[in-house]
This record gives sequence, structure tokens and C-alpha cells, in this order.
Amino acid sequence: MSTLFVAIASMIGFVIAYHTYGRYLAKKLFALHDDEPMPSVVQRDDVDFVPTDRSVVLGHHFTSIAGTGPIVGPALAVFWGWLPALLWVIFGSILVGGVHDLAALVISIRNRGESVGQAAGHLISKRAKLLFLIVLAMALSIVLAVFGLVIANIFKLYPESVLSVWTAMPVAVMIGWFVIRRGNALVIPCLIGLGILYLTVYLGAYRLPLDIADVLPADAVYATPVGVWTGLLLAYAFVASVLPVWLLLQPRDFINSLQLVVALVLLVVGLGVASFGGEADLMSAAPAIATEIPADAPPIFPFLFITIACGACSGFHCMVSSGTTSKQLKVASDAQLVGYGSMLGEGMLAVLVILACCAGVGMGRLERTVTDGQTVITRTTPSDTSGATNGSPAWRSYYRTGLPAREETADGGQSAARQNNTTQDGGWRKQGLDKKLAAFIDGGANFMSSIGIPLKMGVAIMAVMVACFAATTLDTATRLQRYVLSELSSSAGFSFGANKYVATGFAIAVALLIAIFAGDAPGKGGLSLWPLFGATNQLLAGLALMVSVFYLARRSRPIAVLAIPMFMMLLMPAWAMTFDLVNNWWPARDWVLIGFALAVLCLQFWMVVEGIVLWRRQKSVQQS
Repeated sequence: MSTLFVAIASMIGFVIAYHTYGRYLAKKLFALHDDEPMPSVVQRDDVDFVPTDRSVVLGHHFTSIAGTGPIVGPALAVFWGWLPALLWVIFGSILVGGVHDLAALVISIRNRGESVGQAAGHLISKRAKLLFLIVLAMALSIVLAVFGLVIANIFKLYPESVLSVWTAMPVAVMIGWFVIRRGNALVIPCLIGLGILYLTVYLGAYRLPLDIADVLPADAVYATPVGVWTGLLLAYAFVASVLPVWLLLQPRDFINSLQLVVALVLLVVGLGVASFGGEADLMSAAPAIATEIPADAPPIFPFLFITIACGACSGFHCMVSSGTTSKQLKVASDAQLVGYGSMLGEGMLAVLVILACCAGVGMGRLERTVTDGQTVITRTTPSDTSGATNGSPAWRSYYRTGLPAREETADGGQSAARQNNTTQDGGWRKQGLDKKLAAFIDGGANFMSSIGIPLKMGVAIMAVMVACFAATTLDTATRLQRYVLSELSSSAGFSFGANKYVATGFAIAVALLIAIFAGDAPGKGGLSLWPLFGATNQLLAGLALMVSVFYLARRSRPIAVLAIPMFMMLLMPAWAMTFDLVNNWWPARDWVLIGFALAVLCLQFWMVVEGIVLWRRQKSVQQS
């Protein structure tokens, strides 16, 4: 019952927060009203600026900010125990992340749809704008390389997900043309699209799993499954970024949001049945606060706050809010639902991830074996002879060293054994990004099995949900990088960035170079910068909150609700990055990480100094 109680209590808390604190932020602090001129209407071009029904915008925004962020972060952070992760997710979403997302959205819609980076030029200084845009470009380059890698690894480990993810794209184009462009009703076509999506989930699980390694010759150049999938996904991201938002981005995100709702309903119902039946018990499955942690593991402070980003607070969200969402909102009052409400929804998703990675995997470990060419998934209860008492044997088989222990065997199966090779040089974050998703997918499938869904189908549903989420983030991030590069080139006095094909091509080329050539194997270059992702992402949130504080101060409104989160999100990631720099990367002479970290820290310090210098005379800054 503890599992169900945590889920219900968290959900009630988020609903109450939306109707109280969220209403205060929207109505009182930001004074949103429906007669405000909106960028989507005033600057409508039917490519980027498109006034859109709030249900469609909500679907786009939620699936874009969610991605795999609220899955990977909590799935890793329960290494320290489920209670610290749960508390940061709940209070972080309500008091930090939701405020951050809503503030970025409001600032953008009141500045002609400009990004928070551009708004920094009005609210702080032109140098602050340039610094912010550089940080944005660096962060988005990591996002593109890492999320391309995430999906590629899911395709490799879960070939049953490939058909559904790629089928969703042409289906979305047809729905976009039929519904949004032609003005037809939305519900029926989207339900048909959802039905097609789940048909392909079944076909992928039982009939047509697609593994690119079976198609390409073994000696093809860079023909590793991960490398090839990464290249194809980035090529798709280029196309998606230059198409009008109504043709692919909006309908695909809306279908993905419906697919997510179905998957989460199955997850919650399965969680409830398993909890009532005594199969899923959070208290006995995993430690509330872990005590059996490897001595070389990173400290919970400050690393908890950069490990769980999406799901509590994430700088990437300010780019989505001010990059694409602000260009689609019809009326200002929708900002509370789309900006603040989506963050609370993501927080609830993160809560379910925590429960799946603890109570779900505590139900038993999933093993994949291949028999007569068919993949068979079974649930086993691992034996444990280590003498450890912190958590169930099944949970410890995933989190023995702080990471899910899924290692591929020669026959394509998964082994539960894993050596304790966690290191403090970022290894706990770098050792196979797919490993961090395994606990959530398997734990979720365990929940679904309690309501009669076969484990194989449950794994397919969960894998498709994760891959579709990550694909949404990938194409949204590509579009955002195009905007950022255009703004940077304009600020530098160049015109080439104004061409969307040139800007997008440059963004994809940089991401592809990182993904293919920066790592120790084709397609794994994103992992070389992965240890920097959490801290860079959270520093970006702190800088966006600083811009928001200036926005409120210029209007003589209370700043505490933004200033307190700002200090936290500037301190924690800088602390974590400095810790890694001094204790790990410098001793290891990892010059890539050292150079990137020093650049990010210097940019942050410079921008903070700009803010401090201008604070006393901020009334002289142009009001916007």
C-alpha cells in the first residue's frame, strides 16, 4: 500500500499546487490576461508563429520538455534512496521548476516571442544576451548528441520499439495536414493515429522487430547499430526542424501525449493492483535513504540536484517555453496550464519513474533470452549472497553500483551480474546511457503485468513511450538550436544564420561530429560530454531565473519567489561542476571536460557579474 499511497499523495499535492500557487503566479505575480497581444497572432507566418488550440500546445510542450529527462534522472538518483529523490521532485517541481518554466514563457510572449537569451539583452545588457546565447548553444549541442544516442541505444536494446517510433512520423504528417491545415476536427483522426501507433507496438513486439544490425554488412564503415541509428535520427531532426510546426511537430507531439496518457494510465492501474496485492511494496523493495553506497560515489549534495533535472527543474525547459511554445499560444492565460501545469505533470511522471525503479523492479528482475529466433522475457527473483540488507535482492541487482545492471550477453540476452566499477570520474553517469533506462522500462512492465499485460508487450509499451519522448525532444532541440544560431549570427553581424537550412545544417553537423567522432565508438560521442550535461543544464536554469528576477524588478513586483530558486540553481550546479573539475577531471587530465567546464563556469561568472553591476541601476535598463 505504501507505493499507491505515495502515488496518490503526490498527485493530490500537484493538483492543489496548480490551483493555489500556480494561480497566484499567473494572476497576481505575472498578471496574465486574455486581451494581451500574442506573438502567434501578431507575427503569424504559419511556419514558426502559429496560433494553436491550447490542448495541442500542451501536448507539444509537455512531450518536448519531458523527453527522457524525468526518466533518466530519477532512475539514476534512487541510487541514494527513493526519499531524497521524491522530495526534490515534488518540491522542486512546485517551487522551482514550475516557476522557472512559467517565467520564461511569460517573458517570451511579452517580448515578441524572443528567447530568454534575447530578452537578457533588454533586461540586463547586450553582453549578457551574447553570453546567454553561447551557453544555450553549448547546452543544445550536448542535448542533440545525447538524445540521439538515447534513442539509438533504445533501438539497439529494444528493437520492438523501432517500428512504432518511425511510423508515428508519417501518421503525424497526415494528421497535421488533415486537421490543422484543413481545419477538420481533431479527436477522431488523433484516435485513429493512436490506434495505428499501438498496432505497431504489437507488431514490433511479436511480429516485426527491426534491428538495423541485421540489414547492414558487418564490415560497413561505422555500421554499428548505435552509430547508424544516431545518424538517421539526426537526419530526421534536420527535416523536422525546417518543416512548419503544424505539419509534423504539433501533431506528432499531440499523438505522443495521447500515447503517454494511455501508457501512464496502464502504469498507474498496474501500480495500484500490484500495491493492493502486496506484490509492489516500496518500503521493502528499496531503501528510503541508502546507506550501502560505494565509497567512491559522488556526494548526494550537490549531485542530487543536477542528477534530477527534468522532473524538478531543468534549464532546457526555458528554451522550449521561449523558443517554440511562446510562438503558438493563442491567449496569455493558457500559460498557466502549459507552462506551470506541464512542469507539475512532468513531476508526476518523475514520481512514477521513482516508484517503477524501486517498487516495480522489486517485483522481480526481467531476463531476455532468444529461443528459436524469438525473444522471450521472463521475471526472476535474483539470489543474493552479498549479505547486504539495504533493499530487495531484485532492486540491488539493478543498483548494485548505483546503475541498472543490464549487460548484454553474447546471445543477446541480459545478465544480472555486474562488477563494482563505479568511479568518481563521471563513470557513474557515463557507463552506458541505456543502463539508466532499463530499471524504468522493466519496473513499468512489472506493474503492467499485474493487470494481465504480458511482460513482452509491457516492455514494448514502455520502450516506445521512452523512445517517442526522446524523439520529440530531439526535433524540438534542433529547432531551438536553429533559433539560437540565428540569434548568435545576427548579434555578431553575420547574415548566414538567417537561412533556416544553413543554421539547421550547422546544428546537425556539430551534433553529428560529437556523436560519431568524439567517443570511443561511433555514435557514442555524446557520452564524452554526458558528465557535463546535468550541471550545464541546471546552470542554464539559474541564468534564466536571473533574467526573470530582472523582469519582475523592472515592474516593482515581488522577486523572492524567483530569487530564492535562482540562488539555488546557480549554486548547486556550479558546486557540482567545480567538484568534478577539481577531484576528477583535472587529476585524470580529461582536457575535453576540463575545457568545457571552465568555459561554462567562466560564462556563468561573467553573466552573474553583469547582473550584479547592473542591479543598482536596473531602472535605467530598457523596459520590455
